[in-house]
Amino acid sequence: MLAACGSAPVQVAGPVDSRPGAPVAAAPVGDANDAGPLPSPMLRTSSRWTPVRWAELPGFEDDALHQAWNAWLKSCERPGPVFAPLCGEVRRLSLGDDEAQRAWLTARLQPYRVDALAGGAEGLLTAYFEPVLEGARTASADFSVPLYQPPPGRVQGKPWYTRQQIDTLPEARAALRGREIVYLASPVDALILQIQGSGRLRVSEPDGSQRLVRLAYAGSNDQPYRSVGRWLLDQGALRDASWPGIKAWIAQNPQRLNELLWSNPRTVFFREEPLSELDAAFGPRGAQGVALTPGRSIAVDPTSIPYGTPVWLASSGPQVKLQKLVLAQDTGSAIVGAVRADYFAGWGPVAAELAGRLKQPLRLWVLWPK
Repeated sequence: MLAACGSAPVQVAGPVDSRPGAPVAAAPVGDANDAGPLPSPMLRTSSRWTPVRWAELPGFEDDALHQAWNAWLKSCERPGPVFAPLCGEVRRLSLGDDEAQRAWLTARLQPYRVDALAGGAEGLLTAYFEPVLEGARTASADFSVPLYQPPPGRVQGKPWYTRQQIDTLPEARAALRGREIVYLASPVDALILQIQGSGRLRVSEPDGSQRLVRLAYAGSNDQPYRSVGRWLLDQGALRDASWPGIKAWIAQNPQRLNELLWSNPRTVFFREEPLSELDAAFGPRGAQGVALTPGRSIAVDPTSIPYGTPVWLASSGPQVKLQKLVLAQDTGSAIVGAVRADYFAGWGPVAAELAGRLKQPLRLWVLWPK
């Protein structure tokens, strides 16, 4: 997605012993791996982790865990110090069945419910996807909206020109001249690509050939992100702030397109990456630095959940019911808070539809080594 953030160290409320046998006893329930005393709660910068029994995780006995193992193997390409010692076992279990993987989880890990420091255990789930778009290497009447590499001389962390200034100021346009990677047909597609942070493009080359490439996040203008959907709601322009609703409003109000685009001053810059057949089976690299797995990778606030952490996710709403193992492998400028996740839906029209509409209650449990 967007810029990667470092993970804050775990802080504890008093001495914490994460081994079985630590304080806060509870009556044994379930099988041998779900009995005995629970460890103490743990505090992070923006969340509190409360230990629970495995039986509290909704749908734990029903998930197809082998689907999540692909995402976990990706995390083991760049594991943090907490999970690195388990990666050998994770790799060996990639050949195991769901029951073997479930037994290993309950033997080696302890579930903790993620709670807000001031508030409860319920938060918000949204989704994101990797757009698949048509583009051209050279500008034309049909493809006139450029996507750029980062401009030279830009200082990371220092605000650069806003989206409106990039579109209108000669000095901003001069700074980006020669940095064009590809041209799109629609400024709305460009905005969606920038919000999602990456995308797949079928690019028409000057010689008439086509190639599939990935544009990956390479930085931003360090301006604040403002939701165009929220801008429309504040204007009283619509009630449905999903992408289908936003596009319908644009079709009815083409004269206000720039006004809508400029309401979000943030612009994202890209780098081009080749897309091999193997790379095409996975999503872009997230903030952890590993390729995302559709339906099994989430973006989180790293001050609440460290990258590479296995997480049990539960969410029910009008769009979808999810009870599954996922991996915290990404973040984004809008993903802030203890119980907050952005679900990587994949690519293509089905993923786009889900990402455009998903906004429903969420509960999370981190699975932490005993």
